[in-house]
Amino acid sequence: MENNPNAKLLRIFIGESDKLGQKPLYEVIVFEAKKQGLSGATVTRGIMGFGPNSKVHTAKLFDISTDLPLIIEIVDTEEKIRDFTLTVEELFEKTKSGGLITLEKAEVIRYKAGR
Repeated sequence: MENNPNAKLLRIFIGESDKLGQKPLYEVIVFEAKKQGLSGATVTRGIMGFGPNSKVHTAKLFDISTDLPLIIEIVDTEEKIRDFTLTVEELFEKTKSGGLITLEKAEVIRYKAGR
């Protein structure tokens, strides 16, 4: 992907315990993004959060949660991102997982591989 003032940022919010079969859903999503030729993906693990069911998930020492919030972020062209969103929706349906998908404007200033 080249510098692009009209790129899109896709954010996918899921739980750490969400799985497709035996594989973590976040892993399935990242490898699917790679397979579809997206520019890259990053998974961030949250220390606290809640979703539509209002259950708070936290990483406090005395209450170690195995379902912490995860955010998968992907930046690419709008066309590639919108196509990939359909894949993510299918994965949500297969896993019967809850989650949130958001799309924002992003301006790519620099995108280069390191040495």
